[in-house]
Amino acid sequence: MHIFYTPDIVTEMQLPDEEAQHCIRVLRMTEGDEILLTDGKGSFYKALIRTAHPKHCKIEIVETITPDPLWNVKIEVAVAPTKNMDRMEWFTEKATEIGIDKIIPILCDHSERKALKEERLEKIAVSAMKQSMKPVLPEIQPLTPLDKLISTPFDGQKFIAHCYKEDKTELKDAYQKGSNALILIGPEGDFSEKEVEKAIQNGFVPVSLGRSRLRTETAALVACHTIQLLSE
Repeated sequence: MHIFYTPDIVTEMQLPDEEAQHCIRVLRMTEGDEILLTDGKGSFYKALIRTAHPKHCKIEIVETITPDPLWNVKIEVAVAPTKNMDRMEWFTEKATEIGIDKIIPILCDHSERKALKEERLEKIAVSAMKQSMKPVLPEIQPLTPLDKLISTPFDGQKFIAHCYKEDKTELKDAYQKGSNALILIGPEGDFSEKEVEKAIQNGFVPVSLGRSRLRTETAALVACHTIQLLSE
């Protein structure tokens, strides 16, 4: 069954314009057909089409389904966007499929990309959420300076993954099951030593993601998946 993203379904009993066009024009659904909706906040809604128009497809909710959460902690990954946006988009898609609560693009000393259109990432996340049959849409934040992020309070464990040769704990060993997690992933040139030092001063634990040297988007996905597995 196709899933339609309807963020305002509680207050507006119709599909958003883009979803309505896909439902009526592309899938050729009509009055009386049953469809499945999600608001991206953890619930699914079974609904019937009452007005099959590509610009104002009105629906009637017949059942609300709130499944048990697929993960029980908050998972946030702050990552420096890559110069090639395809790689950042790939991470957004795969992290959404795995399950993540928030993606925070960060601006670092060695960042190759200093501007970002989060609307494109949001569309990719919506598509991945529907494709993977998940009722949770991650929050995509605007590009945020690292200094601002590391000084912002966070209710959980905070980690910074970097490539310097100082003693670091494996993320899988540092993470405490049941804790919310925020992981910082730097750009291709890594965080600067000053950034690492400042993050540690603000309570971030330096961690390793294993012995392999990973590209930015791969490291971000490994971090997300590690917390997912350990939190089960």
